[in-house]
Amino acid sequence: MIQPRTLKGFRDFLPARMMAREAIIDVARHVYRSYGFAPIDTPVLELFEILDGKGGEESDRLIYRFTDHGNREVGMRFDLTVPLARFVAQHSNELGMPFKRYHIAKVWRGENTHRGRYREFTQCDFDTIGTTSVASDIEMLLVINDLMLAIDIEQFTMRVSHREILNGVLEKLDLLSKSAGVLRAIDKLAKIGRDKVIAEMVDCGVTSVVQAKEILKIADLSGSTGEILDAAFKLVSGNERGEAGISQLREIVQGTRAGGVRPERLTVDVSIARGLDYYTGTIVETFLDELPEIGSVCSGGRYDDLAGVYTKQQLPGIGASLGLDRLMAALEEMSKLSQSATAAPVLITFFDANRLHEYLGLARQIRAAGIGVEVYPNPTKLGQQLRFADRRGFQVAIIAGDQEFERGQCQVKDLRSSKATDVSLQNDAAKVVELIQKLIASRESRGWPG
Repeated sequence: MIQPRTLKGFRDFLPARMMAREAIIDVARHVYRSYGFAPIDTPVLELFEILDGKGGEESDRLIYRFTDHGNREVGMRFDLTVPLARFVAQHSNELGMPFKRYHIAKVWRGENTHRGRYREFTQCDFDTIGTTSVASDIEMLLVINDLMLAIDIEQFTMRVSHREILNGVLEKLDLLSKSAGVLRAIDKLAKIGRDKVIAEMVDCGVTSVVQAKEILKIADLSGSTGEILDAAFKLVSGNERGEAGISQLREIVQGTRAGGVRPERLTVDVSIARGLDYYTGTIVETFLDELPEIGSVCSGGRYDDLAGVYTKQQLPGIGASLGLDRLMAALEEMSKLSQSATAAPVLITFFDANRLHEYLGLARQIRAAGIGVEVYPNPTKLGQQLRFADRRGFQVAIIAGDQEFERGQCQVKDLRSSKATDVSLQNDAAKVVELIQKLIASRESRGWPG
């Protein structure tokens, strides 16, 4: 027999985890729509030339690629941004600009797996295409802020920078032509440390030791947001590119505060680089204060040149992506995931075989009130059904046998407290529905999906 197993880096999701995932996706969808982002979808497979070279040398090595039955070189999308660039270049006349989209879908990267990182994972992207206005940069951060709060995460930090600041430092050192290699090395700073980053830049022939140390001065900046920006300005002083990046960051910080972001939730970190080559301006990484070591759970930035390989039309863009799988791993470590494996809060027990129609009729009335309900399929012992209800995470059980139906009653049992209340079934079960609603509303949250 074939042993049932999944590939390394790929996973099955049991109902409890899948319900939590869908609940967070629903929240993301709601937040994105509240800012006017519209849904799109693109194919899993793209012609390899569409993906090749768009994320940098390292990303190219991670693409799942093969030759299909038509003898075409194809690849599985490694993110949702490169397909978006192709999408808007292909459909720009139909879409109109500026265009705001969200896309929630799986992507694939053949990379090493570790905590919160897999080879198949889901991204929840939102992007604005067709404008270079700083208003869109500010809005990206406002969306991330609202998204974290809507997921019930209060303690988080958005670390924001601007690619032109680092480019200004490199230009002053006459290293701008080597920016891709430098940025990829700096992107590993938090993972491998300062000395190894310097060694990598030197070993790859990107810089000398002296130049590498000069570049990393940018990572040593500390203090308040204003102090960091002032110190960074001194490092790029006299370089038009770097000074423009500082100026725009100042405007972005002011704009987010005007938009309601608390100052402690946004920090300027000019050492972040974002390893993908296509970023050109504002960049952001979002960390959970309780679990920063798991990495950024929502990252993105501005990419003003990405669509240029597909069209002569100028299609600048900016956006970010919620990494659902990394976020789920963090929520699990923080004990914020529910163990419920049912989509319905109510179970109607079934232990009188002659009353099936009454059970189904009662279920219909409860569902009509907007409450999910499941009818146990077999007339077995009540204890067995209640154990089933507890294992699946139901909140309320409805219990009624022949005698209860004869009296026009049922028991509504709170499965958290085990308290049961006799309720009349007259008046179209309105009293049953009312009690269920109270029990569900008063129930303490056990985490996602609530």
